[in-house]
Amino acid sequence: MLRFHFTSDDLARVRIAPGADPMWETLLSAHLVNELREVRTFGVWRSRVVADLPRLALPYLHLTPPRGYSPDFLTPADGTTDFADGLDGVLFTHRDRLRTDIDRLCEQKDVSTWASDLRDGLVKAVDGLGATMSAYHAHAIEPYWARIRAAVDADLMVRARVVAMSGVEGVLSSLHSTVTWDAPVLTIDNPTVDRDVHLTGRGLRLVPSYFCWRKPMTFADPELEPVLLFPIEHCVSLVGAPGADQRAPLASLLGRTRAAALQALVQPATTSGLARRLGASLASASEHATVLRRAGLIRSTRCGNQTSHELTALGHGLLSGSPA
Repeated sequence: MLRFHFTSDDLARVRIAPGADPMWETLLSAHLVNELREVRTFGVWRSRVVADLPRLALPYLHLTPPRGYSPDFLTPADGTTDFADGLDGVLFTHRDRLRTDIDRLCEQKDVSTWASDLRDGLVKAVDGLGATMSAYHAHAIEPYWARIRAAVDADLMVRARVVAMSGVEGVLSSLHSTVTWDAPVLTIDNPTVDRDVHLTGRGLRLVPSYFCWRKPMTFADPELEPVLLFPIEHCVSLVGAPGADQRAPLASLLGRTRAAALQALVQPATTSGLARRLGASLASASEHATVLRRAGLIRSTRCGNQTSHELTALGHGLLSGSPA
């Protein structure tokens, strides 16, 4: 069991990441690439990634075994929504942290000469880390990033509603089926771990993750900023072939952009979120949403100064080609 012990100050300092963290998604996706058994939800994505994986990406996979420990420094503790910023954080890791984390990795597996050089903070090895992480991210994450981000954004909208209705303790109670909130302790059912994390006023940062697939997880080092990664719900076909145009049958009926808007709302979004997904202006996204709503394909809900949009049964049916 993994147990987080809260004080009243910690409850006041619970916060949720503003979006998908590319460093965590990169790391956790690498666990899946290294995984020998099939994981159905990610099967299409994994087969495409593995089929033509660049050689330059392989050293990164050496640092990210599917079981056990992966170096904490690969996911900077302060979090980010931008890969370039996150990579800078990794490459500027203090040498003591590199040594500690690589030594811990060595306890469970043999490491390459390159990883040993990385442990010592050698400039060539650190530069190589930047190159291999960039190569892996460009191949396995970047082509799918819009869909990954959209799925995480949809989860964040759900969490925001829970906060509005039930407060922070409502969020803690509904994170995942393996999580139990019995104040003041948050318990994650994990038979491979027996650990207590005392937050001592530091709070807890919650990070919804697309590629976190077994159960919630955190840093191995309890001295780092307290973070809890938790899996979001998935649409199995969400991450498919990059560039695949699934909207073609709808384009002649609705128009290309409006068909794209309907497809984008497979995961609910605010008007501004829809604009980001379409690469359109806020006014344009609002206009498309209005037309889709009048056609009965989406429903819109006002919450404060934002409007959230989601597909109706008719909208889902039109996308799937099935009757509502």
